[in-house]
Amino acid sequence: MSPPRRPEVRLPPLSPYGGGLEPDGDYDGLEFKELDLAGQEGAGARFIDCALRECGLTETSLARARLIDCVLSGVRGVGTDLSGASLRDVEVVDARLGGVQMHGAVLERVLIRGGKIDYLNLRSAKLKDVVFEGCVLAEPDFAGAELVRVEFRDCVLRRADLSSVRMRDVDLRTVAELDIARGLDRLAGAVISSAQLLQLAPAFAAQIGVRVEDGLTGQGY
Repeated sequence: MSPPRRPEVRLPPLSPYGGGLEPDGDYDGLEFKELDLAGQEGAGARFIDCALRECGLTETSLARARLIDCVLSGVRGVGTDLSGASLRDVEVVDARLGGVQMHGAVLERVLIRGGKIDYLNLRSAKLKDVVFEGCVLAEPDFAGAELVRVEFRDCVLRRADLSSVRMRDVDLRTVAELDIARGLDRLAGAVISSAQLLQLAPAFAAQIGVRVEDGLTGQGY
């Protein structure tokens, strides 16, 4: 199994930025710090060598945005729109987000570390060389997504939807809580631990229509 290549983000000295977002805006070498960007329109914007620190992103529109060599630290919000966005060499640290729309997005060399993301929508997205580390993903939707060299390290993966997912070199062995709501049959291309196999055994049996029953008591599942 080939491990994912992690991003190597080395930000240059950044200039403080105190303005808002604009559609198709061009942001280069800027630090967005403790800004409330709620409801702002940044669709199609380009961020290169930027840092967003402790910013509010509730209902912020970043559809089709491009983020290259960027760090997002302590961002928070509900309903952030990153649909169709492109993230390359990006670190997301200690985010607290809910209902993030990333369907159709492309993520390459991305690290998501710490924090909690509820209802992450990655339907039909493409993930390559992506690491989820020490974070909680509650009800993430990977339906129809393509995952290549993706690692979930010390994460909580709760009620995940893997319907129609395509996987290659996906490492789930250190997931602290592995709970798959749909798409259990799409785990081909992933590696899990023996303990996880035992945990998932009833679901695997149900998937193929096998009834498991104790021969002495007649009790089963």
